[in-house]
Amino acid sequence: MDKKITIAIDGFSSTGKSTLAKQLANYLGYVYVDTGAMYRAVAFFAMQNELISTEFFDKESLIKSLPSIKLQFKFNADLGFAEMYLNDVNVETEIRTIEVSRFVSKVAEVSEVRAKLVEQQKEMGKDKAIVMDGRDIGTVVFPEAELKIFMTSSAITRAKRRYDELVAKGDDVTFEEVLKNVEERDYIDTNREDSPLVMANDAVEIDNSYLNRKEQFDVVLELVNDTTKSI
Repeated sequence: MDKKITIAIDGFSSTGKSTLAKQLANYLGYVYVDTGAMYRAVAFFAMQNELISTEFFDKESLIKSLPSIKLQFKFNADLGFAEMYLNDVNVETEIRTIEVSRFVSKVAEVSEVRAKLVEQQKEMGKDKAIVMDGRDIGTVVFPEAELKIFMTSSAITRAKRRYDELVAKGDDVTFEEVLKNVEERDYIDTNREDSPLVMANDAVEIDNSYLNRKEQFDVVLELVNDTTKSI
């Protein structure tokens, strides 16, 4: 495939955006960027430094700390994808917990956090040949992306997937708390003032409630092929 494009994948939490984006990037030989991991890393930093809890959120201290937060993706050949590093420490496992999930949407609401990460994300995609997933990729980060995908599924379906994933990793969680977390994140993501989760006007919506990974990949790969042929 000679023509290189920018692929923006947005959607609700636990819709499998990252899984799809990894598949596409590996198949196409593109760079993959998981912007959710970036926000999770900042949330993890806030937790480590006792800036956020269920009782409080010291936004001002987090904002003042932003210059000292260094985020990097480093490719892991054994895994086949890049892992998130926070201040030179691999935090890929730590940022995927339900504890981080409880706070990541609140951290992502902070305009200064979004500005810092969006600037980095735009820089990552300046040469195209990139697949980036998140909440505002097609609307804010890459509004000019040649292909925009918006992924959705019912909250119960997404919570079941997330619950199974966490249990498989050995996390002690209940389905009820995972469902509550999914619903709370949906509300925050769609109602925040700065870059709320919305579907771009020119995005293709995919409801993957009843699609397996291969079916989903085949649908999107056809969209990629059609897009590259049209430019």
